[in-house]
Amino acid sequence: MAGTAQPWFEAWGKTFRSGLRRLGHAALDLLLPPCCMACAAPVTRQGTLCAACFRQTPRIVAPLCHCCGVPFIHAGQGVTPHAPAGTPPGEVGGMPYATPRGALLCQRCLRAPPLYDRARAAYWYGEGSKRLILPLKYGDRTELAGPLARQMAQAGADLLAQAELLLPVPLHRLRLLARRYNQAALLARHLSRLSAVPWAPHLLRRPRRTAPLGEQGAAARAATVAGAFALAPGGAARIAGRRLLLVDDVLTTGATVSACAELLLRAGAAAVDVLAAARVPDPALLAEA
Repeated sequence: MAGTAQPWFEAWGKTFRSGLRRLGHAALDLLLPPCCMACAAPVTRQGTLCAACFRQTPRIVAPLCHCCGVPFIHAGQGVTPHAPAGTPPGEVGGMPYATPRGALLCQRCLRAPPLYDRARAAYWYGEGSKRLILPLKYGDRTELAGPLARQMAQAGADLLAQAELLLPVPLHRLRLLARRYNQAALLARHLSRLSAVPWAPHLLRRPRRTAPLGEQGAAARAATVAGAFALAPGGAARIAGRRLLLVDDVLTTGATVSACAELLLRAGAAAVDVLAAARVPDPALLAEA
């Protein structure tokens, strides 16, 4: 008798808790009406974008390079890498190469594969996504990490399915002290909750302070971050033979994640993938992604 009653009781408990959550959300919406994450216009559900901001925040979708994640578009008889509006045809990378298993690789990854296995991002880094990422990064809008992580989880579903440990790209302690939080760590924490993949916020460290990378080109970025990262004591044992997923807010030239991947692979990781909220769409940088 007890054995048959237990499933019924558990089902009732789940329904009751679900009803309480819905009631709580409804009460919160009455007190704080849902508004667009980017512009504060009214929306139907909290943590979403209004129609105008949604149109200005393009997502990265397939088909894309299996390695670096740069998307392709069909052009005439073939497939070419996607470029932002206004970019002349043929200016970004040339025709892709299809591997024997049917995966597309861009010319850049074919000529010089990055140290990481695969990289994916949810959005192009433009005016729309900047209104989400910059407030998270510099404006204490930590509530944006959850909605961004949900989009990242969709864009990187294959990566999360194979990942054994999530590692946020770290900040130097002085920058962390000034900012009070690491936006990459917030994203990784939410991704861990969404995917049930464990995360290690302090395993990867940045003991050497580096100059801001914003205005630097690809070569200068690579030189700046070379040797800037380290593992915490005992970190090598935790990553040995495991597939790791690096989490960051913006993927630009790939210099930062490549420096992290090099360290992790030398320490014994089986493979390193990368998942970002957005990637820079500048054609010159796409060629270096």
